[in-house]
Amino acid sequence: MKLRELLAGLEVLSSTADMETEITGVSYDSRQVKPGDLFVALSGYTVDGHRFIPQAMAAGAAAVLCQVPPEGVETPYVQVPDSRRALAVTGANFFGHPADAMTMVGVTGTNGKTTTTYLLKAILEARGEKVGLIGTNQNMIGQEVLPTERTTPESFELQKLFARMRDAGCGYVVMEVSSHALFLDRVYGVHYKAGVFTNLTQDHLDFHETMENYCDAKALLFRNCDAGVVNAADPWTPRLLRDSTCKVFTFSSTGPADLRAEDVVLSEDRVAFTTVCQGARVPVQVNIPGHFMVDNALDVLGAALALGIPLEESAAVLARVPHVKGRVEVVPTPGKDYTVLIDYAHSPDSLVNVLTTVKGFAKGRTIALFGCGGDRDKAKRPKMGRAAAEIADLVVVTTDNPRTERPADIIADILPGLEGTDTPCQVVEDRVEAIHWAMDHARAGDVIVLCGKGHETYQEVGHEKRHMDEREIVAAYLR
Repeated sequence: MKLRELLAGLEVLSSTADMETEITGVSYDSRQVKPGDLFVALSGYTVDGHRFIPQAMAAGAAAVLCQVPPEGVETPYVQVPDSRRALAVTGANFFGHPADAMTMVGVTGTNGKTTTTYLLKAILEARGEKVGLIGTNQNMIGQEVLPTERTTPESFELQKLFARMRDAGCGYVVMEVSSHALFLDRVYGVHYKAGVFTNLTQDHLDFHETMENYCDAKALLFRNCDAGVVNAADPWTPRLLRDSTCKVFTFSSTGPADLRAEDVVLSEDRVAFTTVCQGARVPVQVNIPGHFMVDNALDVLGAALALGIPLEESAAVLARVPHVKGRVEVVPTPGKDYTVLIDYAHSPDSLVNVLTTVKGFAKGRTIALFGCGGDRDKAKRPKMGRAAAEIADLVVVTTDNPRTERPADIIADILPGLEGTDTPCQVVEDRVEAIHWAMDHARAGDVIVLCGKGHETYQEVGHEKRHMDEREIVAAYLR
């Protein structure tokens, strides 16, 4: 592709590059540059890619796309106002604007994104559609599973994934859109048929610093979609919609909304309710327990309506959808009279949701085992400790993904949240040993909730991902 074609739609401030140069690839990591590539120098928050322009040229880059012209080196360059947005545009150009060939649905919020995308994918597939899915658990092209490193990939990888989905015959893409992705322009230029807002609770403040900034990042989705399906009961919704440009459709499990729930019945393995919309009343059942699942089901039904799918049709599919991995997932414990659940809860609100759900059906004690991720929002650590202590009957504090922090330091940040409560607490730093301890001390009817890892089958220690699947840990210990 000619450099001129690759830059279509970009504002060029200055350039020394020949626009007829043939470009064979695009890279934003100097270590991955191949001869003939366009190297995009990203202004990062920890590392500035402009520093690596000499390495990229030495590796054979044909030209550089940058915000700041290179100094002290003869380099064919193109200067643009924003290299992150430029990466997204060049990615779309390079792969032939694949998102334009499919119907895009984006889901944002603190909790519930993964469940929402899986349920909506099931509804679309029941209509015979081939669906691409992008999110925290995994990426999927129809039924083909692709591994994922982050909730929303970097923009060039995202466009590449869109192209694979388009070429495989996908008519729809249902994707989680993280606040990081929105703020860092990973989805810049992508237009959505429907955008969904699940909720906003404390998380990622290590990056956004304030809840207002966190909300404003989420709000960007609703300036790039035709219809916004939003949680009417969430206190952040008015701010989220302040500069929105889309048609708005509200849902709520607790109050007035365009789509609301009545006659809610909670069971240990499902939720059931009547959804009410414009005078229609449709019974709904979802095979995942917890009141929070009522909201998840409502946002799915709302998104389906925005895509032209009747309530009755969507509800019929929801009743048949199996459990989502890592979300209130039952781990087999043959021969034992207690239950082990795995859930991805890793924020104060999500911890409250899952523990409240379990407390509602546990015949014995609710045992909460959790830690907090290293190199992430420290302010939520004592809040998670408080949430666990106020609901659970026994708390086991351990590690999650410590990354570059000392596990003992993370645990020390959690424990003040338990002070002043009567809830027994056991600290076991090693997570495998903590699971063993909880199983050893479980009684008949108890429910052990392993919180934080969910679908993950690894633990991040330092900069290394080490295999750790809690399903395997439980099974091995029982053997």
